[in-house]
Amino acid sequence: MLTGKQKRYLRSLAHHEKPIFQVGKTGVNDNMIVQIGEALEKRELLKVSILQNCLEDKHTVAEKLSEGIDAEVVQIIGNNIVLYKESTENKQIQLP
Repeated sequence: MLTGKQKRYLRSLAHHEKPIFQVGKTGVNDNMIVQIGEALEKRELLKVSILQNCLEDKHTVAEKLSEGIDAEVVQIIGNNIVLYKESTENKQIQLP
């Protein structure tokens, strides 16, 4: 579980990042969860964009993603979700 200070720090790092995944009409599927999990192992922090034609609520999408890959939801802002998961091999981010 992340503290408020850690979430603030991660939000500042994610501010300039561009979303690298998009959730569309089909919603969250198993393949997407695997892909995002692999990307989080390399990057530790990433943004996921939710398209307007997505039938699921953004909070539901964030919950499914975080449970599927055991990651922390740092922030949901607009149609973007910021996810964080500490990497086992490529540790880059030092949390305060």
